[in-house]
Amino acid sequence: MKRKKKSGVRSGSIVVRAAPRDRKRALVQFGGRTDEAAIGRSGISILKREGDGATPRGTMKLIGGYLRRDRVLLPPSALPMKAIRRGMLWCDAPSHACYNRPVSAPFAASHESMMRDDGLYDVCLVMDWNISSRRRQAGSAIFFHLIRPGYEPTQGCIAVSLPAMRRMIRHMRPGMAVKVV
Repeated sequence: MKRKKKSGVRSGSIVVRAAPRDRKRALVQFGGRTDEAAIGRSGISILKREGDGATPRGTMKLIGGYLRRDRVLLPPSALPMKAIRRGMLWCDAPSHACYNRPVSAPFAASHESMMRDDGLYDVCLVMDWNISSRRRQAGSAIFFHLIRPGYEPTQGCIAVSLPAMRRMIRHMRPGMAVKVV
């Protein structure tokens, strides 16, 4: 007799849908559960542009992630996770050769620090948005990370609570699809 797997875990995809009455919030469905999430301040867009504050509509594959091991303990995951250290940055300067890539300090072009005081990137998963096939101005640093208190909107990322992240990450693997619909 076959055991029925929970929806989403077997299919290997995470589905993100805009919340019914708030375009800055979303519902994340995975493994038979639905969790609240925050998305970009401009909602979901099919025409993602650098700095527009929108979460891109489409399917993005999980690549790996970053973790503040000094602040968060996670269950085992098949996703490759790198420890976040001081000086780890992510380039968001469209004209730079390292656009939408990790870089190291010192770095003069526009960038985000991966080691943040606010805890958003304590768990930060990288999705393949504009990474494997890069286009200038098409958006950078679209991550799946932790939420701000009050589910404040993101700059275009998908953000969930730490308990939701802990539940999901044990089933995540490289290449798993995150479908923003």
